[in-house]
Amino acid sequence: MSRWRLRRRGALPSSLVVLLSKRLVSSSPQLSRRLKQTENEIVQMFRLPNPRDETATSTMAPRYARSARPLDERFVRILKIFKWGPDAEKALEVLMLRVDHRLVREVLKTDVDINVKIQFFRWAGKRKNFEHDSYTYMALIHCLDEAGLVGEMWKTILDMVRSPCIITPVELSDIIRLLGRAKMVNKACSIFYQIKTRKCQPSSNAYNSMIIMLMQEGHHEKVHELYNEMCNDGHCFPDTVTYTALVSTFCKLGRADSAVRLFEEMKENRMQPPARMYTTLISMFFKSENVEEALSLFREMRDQCCIPNVFTYTELIKGLGKAGRVDEAYDFFLEMQQEGCRPDTVLMNNMINILGKAGRLDDAIRLFEEMETLQCIPTVVTYNTVIKALFESKSHASDVASWFEKMKQKGIAPSSFTYSILIDGFCKTNRVEKALMLLEEMDEKGFPPCPAAYCSLIDALGKAKRYEAASELFQELKENCGSSTARVYAVMIKHLGKGGRLNDAMDLFDEMKKLGCNPNIYAYNALMSGMVRVGMIDEPLSILRTMQEQGCVPDINSYNIILNGLGKTGGPQRAMEMLSNMKQSKIKPDAVSYNTVLGALSHAGMFEEAAKLMKEMNTMGFEYDLITYSSILEAIGKIDDEPTDSVR
Repeated sequence: MSRWRLRRRGALPSSLVVLLSKRLVSSSPQLSRRLKQTENEIVQMFRLPNPRDETATSTMAPRYARSARPLDERFVRILKIFKWGPDAEKALEVLMLRVDHRLVREVLKTDVDINVKIQFFRWAGKRKNFEHDSYTYMALIHCLDEAGLVGEMWKTILDMVRSPCIITPVELSDIIRLLGRAKMVNKACSIFYQIKTRKCQPSSNAYNSMIIMLMQEGHHEKVHELYNEMCNDGHCFPDTVTYTALVSTFCKLGRADSAVRLFEEMKENRMQPPARMYTTLISMFFKSENVEEALSLFREMRDQCCIPNVFTYTELIKGLGKAGRVDEAYDFFLEMQQEGCRPDTVLMNNMINILGKAGRLDDAIRLFEEMETLQCIPTVVTYNTVIKALFESKSHASDVASWFEKMKQKGIAPSSFTYSILIDGFCKTNRVEKALMLLEEMDEKGFPPCPAAYCSLIDALGKAKRYEAASELFQELKENCGSSTARVYAVMIKHLGKGGRLNDAMDLFDEMKKLGCNPNIYAYNALMSGMVRVGMIDEPLSILRTMQEQGCVPDINSYNIILNGLGKTGGPQRAMEMLSNMKQSKIKPDAVSYNTVLGALSHAGMFEEAAKLMKEMNTMGFEYDLITYSSILEAIGKIDDEPTDSVR
């Protein structure tokens, strides 16, 4: 389009036509093509409002709205077409937009590419008589956060701290929150102290942001340091948010005394602990098996007119269930509804699980049926809980299968854990073929191989002495996963040892270590048991020492396996000696330990020693069982069988 045609149409002032013609000459070929393609659009963007249009709309909007809004809109359209560069800069001049803080903030709010915003921000910062303030810096920082450009965000934060602009405690808190969300904990700590030194004294909110960030990222020890610093500064004091975060942190660290001390300190400072803090402490007491303290705190909570919420009742009911106090848990479940607190699906799942484990299957199913009335939608976890309860109550396999089908009919997709429960349940009820079919179905559904499901099947096949099938599944798991878990290795080693294939078991144990799968207590015990089975005793004793050196603490089963080997191979004296050592150690003998040594004494016909040990066993509070009586009777029988002269 010629300059003459533009003038004739009256689309642009002559000064702007000259400006555009110069841009056409000086621009790159690519830009020239762009201008040709969008020529009409550009003309419309630079077109000033028609005076007649202004008159027509003057009664509709105030003058300042007419003059400001079109300029901003045209500039945004230019940014979207030209991005940022000489053309956008010229547009600023033509549109006579003043570069100030308002303009920068408005541009950063617009829907343009993040790189355009960054370049515009940098350009604006170089203008005469203009310096970015904390508002423009924070506007860009939020844009960078939304775009996921954490590196650029960190650079901008550093520029902001080095600049002369004022940073308030509110902005400091916001910066810490953004850096914490980006998992930049060390940088957040660094910038906190830089701003504290150069810019402003942190407020309680700023300290709280730091404390919450450190707590969420697991830096629990630093939380207490920051709390002490906050108290020593003398400018701000802990508030409810501070105490809640600190109590939660100490509970996670298992430092109950510190958590309770802060809780009491908060009350001394005449602050009302929120329901969340009571809930956290109640949960902590239940985890430490201090049930009465948890119940006492719950009563205090209500006495202080702090209304328990569904999360409080969930921790209360779950804790009582684990403590075996099922009736109390159910009473609280009924009480919460009377108090107007409606249960949610998580609480219902916990209550169903508690009833199922207590053998109250009918009550668990009835509760499931009430979920719809209580406006709780069953989830895959709910169905998993019911299916597990059915297996534990020895329900018929068809009942379990019907619940599995019911779940799918409701449109709830089974999870990997659902299949794991079903496979384990069918294995324990000797329906191995059904379990194998479910493993195939699990694979067809696209679930990744589940080591727990394989472990159940390998164990079931091993118990059925189907060692080859168990080995095939074990190899399949390794091929699909690239490795296996220590638990699966332990199960395989156990069955190889029982099947008389000790060399294969030892090879598997060595393979496990070479692949970087550290043997656990079950693997060590399985190997030692296999060795004892073939009459080896020195080797298991050596393994017992090795596992201790490797940081794997032996359990009572480890010692009982060795006791069994000593009794069979080393004779009753060595077994008695080890039993005596166990009495002096951290792991005390149990009924199995005493019965094992009694068996060794009975085999040797040492009736007096056996009777003495049996009396000691009773003194220690262990009840006699069939094995105990069989052992002592065998010892008596040995004496009766001996010749008379030998008795003399």
